[in-house]
Amino acid sequence: MAAGAAVVGAPALESFDFGSTADIIKLIPKDLFAELCERIIQHLHCQIPGVNTVELCQRFQTAGVEMNVADLAKIINVVSFLFSTAAKNNLSAEELSTGLGNVIRMLPKHAVQVIRHIWKEQGKSIIMSEDARNMATVGQIIDIQWKLGMAVSSDSCRSLKYPYVTMTLKVAEPSGQIMSRSFEMTIPQFQDFFRHFKEMAAVLETV
Repeated sequence: MAAGAAVVGAPALESFDFGSTADIIKLIPKDLFAELCERIIQHLHCQIPGVNTVELCQRFQTAGVEMNVADLAKIINVVSFLFSTAAKNNLSAEELSTGLGNVIRMLPKHAVQVIRHIWKEQGKSIIMSEDARNMATVGQIIDIQWKLGMAVSSDSCRSLKYPYVTMTLKVAEPSGQIMSRSFEMTIPQFQDFFRHFKEMAAVLETV
């Protein structure tokens, strides 16, 4: 791609609040931002299922960076978009800067240096095949946990005393974030849920 050429997919950045995200990035030291970019590259290269925003946010806070999970998620979305767009358009590090010039210019200097360096060193390892792009549009379950509880009361009934199951799914979202989703089921619902899982397992064994 020639320097300065339009980048396919770049208009999608309009959906990001990029100005405020760039301001948040300014708070992150170069080494921590590099660690974040490394994890995003690993996710795009299918080496890890996603970036654990809660774990990484705690890491930042321990290092003295004022950060919350929502702000970190914004940064992951933007950087993931930059790397994904560069991969889909087979951009070099230089073309990443020129093809997305307006976006890159909003970032602090240390962040631009990190993005260019990591993309130059590892960008070519990301193969955005058709299958990979299709898979990236849906979340992936990477862990399931459950626990049994007993409902003892509610606003409408003082003594319920029925068992229920709380399910917690850890999901790698298409954006690269790892999120936890929890929901409750009655015992019959859980048994039906388990039956479907057994049926899926039986089908997979025949593939």
